[in-house]
Amino acid sequence: MPRNQPAESLATPAVLAEERRLRKELGFWALTAIGFSNILGSGWLFAAMYAARTAGPAALLSWIAAGALCGLVALVMVELGATRPEGGGTVRWPLYASGRLVGTVIGWSVLLSVGGTAAEISAIMQYAAHYLPGLHAGGRLSAPGLGVAVGLSVLLTALNWFAVRMFARLNNLVSVFKVVVPVVTVVALFLSGTHSGRLTDHGGFAPYGYAACLTALAGGGIVYSVNGFQAPLDFSGEARNPRRNVPAAVLTGIGLAVLVYLGLQLAFLFTVPESLLGGGWQGVDFESPFGQLALVLNLHWLATLLYADAVISPGGSAYVGVAIDARHTYALAKNGLLPRYFMRIDARSGMAHRALVLNLAVIVVFMLPFGGWQDIVSVMGDMYLLTYAASAVAVAVFRAHERGSGVPRRAGEVPGVRWIAPVSFVVAAEFVFWSGWHDLRLALPLVLLGVPLFLFQQRRAEGPSARAQLRHGAWLVVHLAALTVLSWLGTFGGSGRLPAPYDSVAVGAVSLGVFVWAVRSGADHLGTAEAPATAAPAA
Repeated sequence: MPRNQPAESLATPAVLAEERRLRKELGFWALTAIGFSNILGSGWLFAAMYAARTAGPAALLSWIAAGALCGLVALVMVELGATRPEGGGTVRWPLYASGRLVGTVIGWSVLLSVGGTAAEISAIMQYAAHYLPGLHAGGRLSAPGLGVAVGLSVLLTALNWFAVRMFARLNNLVSVFKVVVPVVTVVALFLSGTHSGRLTDHGGFAPYGYAACLTALAGGGIVYSVNGFQAPLDFSGEARNPRRNVPAAVLTGIGLAVLVYLGLQLAFLFTVPESLLGGGWQGVDFESPFGQLALVLNLHWLATLLYADAVISPGGSAYVGVAIDARHTYALAKNGLLPRYFMRIDARSGMAHRALVLNLAVIVVFMLPFGGWQDIVSVMGDMYLLTYAASAVAVAVFRAHERGSGVPRRAGEVPGVRWIAPVSFVVAAEFVFWSGWHDLRLALPLVLLGVPLFLFQQRRAEGPSARAQLRHGAWLVVHLAALTVLSWLGTFGGSGRLPAPYDSVAVGAVSLGVFVWAVRSGADHLGTAEAPATAAPAA
């Protein structure tokens, strides 16, 4: 039985009984396919163009930076997944480390991030509009398009209804197709002919300044596109030998995906016709970027393949996304953020059927106000990054508490996490900041609605008092409020009162201070008599 977890969240017979129903049937290749399929979704169809429009050829640096961020965060989360495997772990670890306030706010943001699956479905509709123009118009879903999108959401939910082994086998088949088509696209575009000087012409390598590389990370959809590597971690409770297979699967998925994205970005930069660059990279505008580019280059066979894959690739990611969302919802029910009704695991299939139904409703609602792919991914990127930041705090808190308690090192601990964790936290905060005031003025206040939700729930909760929970979790509220103010003051869509690069320096300094505060608060939380231990030992 896990040690040192909030009494009301896990250490009950009902929770333990549901946890035992999860089936440990996923090996290395199944986990790698889950991670890769979750990363390579609609991002490869759209982000190369959006990134080029935002930063020009310097978008290549944005992809490398995004890969580096994912690598840092992955090392932090790999340790958590290897040493504390649990279904929906990304939701559970912040609760264990920092208490119910942090657990509620992060859990609320994760619940909102279910809209990321809506982004994949929106991308499918956008490409399907090539054949059925009435589905997508003016950058948004039409009424008929919304109806088809809802039907597709129901289908994906139905496909996730059965045992995890069946889910893994179908995803493996989809993943093979998702590797082949992008590689064929890159090769075919380069063979069609390239234009020399593309990295220096039309305003130079960084025509809009190197700061635009930072904006492209979120606004260009790059962070969202590379995101998804954490998927194997959320399946760690269903993995065989999680200490070995989960870390290897996460890192392999990231490496493969970044290579594919860099190849696609280069192919886009070198093959866009000169006639479309009269207004610079910002003037390039395709409704369906790679599909239309193939038609312009008279690669009709490639266009046909791409429009077919435009359903399969985002559909595969949405398929995995629905599965991950169900495990998040299951974990949120364990946390107490959602009613325990949604924690129920079907005894025959080992799947959380009630969680699947709830997520279907959330996906449909999210498609109503956000009809366009880029609208959704900009906000979703911020939601995901907050989860990563909380995980960086969690791993440092667990280590600090265990070293202070004389607990020996666990097998599966990652060398260098002592410095990787604070760097990961700061970089995640910078990525949130660089996404710009236009997105943060919606995303961060929306996340902060988790605070009154915590206060409402705390009236019925057992364990530490509200005062203690507020003291241990106040760092997250202050961090989000500071990011909001700095975004308004800064140069990324803000007022410009705090000029570059001092705005980014200020975010880094504030974030580092908050990280130190968060780790001390978490260690105090775990060291109190009311919450005496950390998370579960590795299986």
